Amino acid sequence: MSTGLSEDDVGAEPMAEVVKWAEEARVAGVRDWDAMVVATATRAGLPSARVVLLRGLDERGFCFYSNLASRKGRELASNPRAAVVLHWREQGRQVRAAGSVTVLASDEASPYWRSRPLASRISAWASRQSQPIADRAALEREVAAVERRFGDGDVPLPEFWGGYLLVPDEVELWQHRDDRLHDRLEFRRSGVTWVRTRLQP
Repeated sequence: MSTGLSEDDVGAEPMAEVVKWAEEARVAGVRDWDAMVVATATRAGLPSARVVLLRGLDERGFCFYSNLASRKGRELASNPRAAVVLHWREQGRQVRAAGSVTVLASDEASPYWRSRPLASRISAWASRQSQPIADRAALEREVAAVERRFGDGDVPLPEFWGGYLLVPDEVELWQHRDDRLHDRLEFRRSGVTWVRTRLQP
């Protein structure tokens, strides 16, 4: 683990450093290195947050998948901005980011959908995520109905399921330091460049 984070450690593009940190966490065997908090809000500003799996990370931003009619999907449809947090406790690191969110085209979502285990694809079809249901048995009946519907054949990408890309306009790199004197480097997008600022812990 790094003992600190200086301006000399980070280039002009914060997402390159985020990609590097995530890969270092993965290679180091950090448990749940791809667990990411996603916070959304209604048009009126009522917030909600949950942990999802980070399923893509590059210079564009952060990718995750969901039922598009779930609570987060409905909130993103009416207020297409979100914030995310990645926390690697073993390495004393956090990444915070916020920005606009777009729905990935189906040709981008399909490869990931087909990489999922068959049971996960069936579950995605069966669950109307975030909607009430009478009991567990009712959910299991829905799963059985989907299994009968598709049999041993292909389980296609549902119209109500897809991917999201958060394109950040702010990114913070946070590195633990002793005595609560943590290093915090914040990047804010200004046109096509980023402006870097050191924040107090």
